[in-house]
Amino acid sequence: MSLLIAATEVRENAYAPYSRFKVGAALRSASGAVYTGCNVENVAYPEGTCAEAGAIAAMIAAGDTRITEVLVIADSPSPVPPCGGCRQKIAEFADGDVTVTLCTTDGKSNAVTVADLLPGSFSAGHMARTNDG
Repeated sequence: MSLLIAATEVRENAYAPYSRFKVGAALRSASGAVYTGCNVENVAYPEGTCAEAGAIAAMIAAGDTRITEVLVIADSPSPVPPCGGCRQKIAEFADGDVTVTLCTTDGKSNAVTVADLLPGSFSAGHMARTNDG
């Protein structure tokens, strides 16, 4: 399945009555499955859920744990990158060289890597301690 088609379709399901800014995300896991998410706002703004976080949650719920490709789409003048929190969420499940394609509904796109989006990302390795004596 095309990530662009999947993200475009799920974007229409976004619940964005406050910002009116609908976002769709699709990712492909290492198994080849495609998972989607859309933003879901809440009256207790900003307690909503980002599209990327929704797609990652769907992937994890299905039992997959590695992302091999991501695409995000929004109706904006230029391609919109994931927020800081979603960049960290993506980095948790994707290698630095994984492509993240940012798209607009009028056909503009920009392909970057996870490392481009979040250089020097915090990882589990930062939490490891050595016991050298």
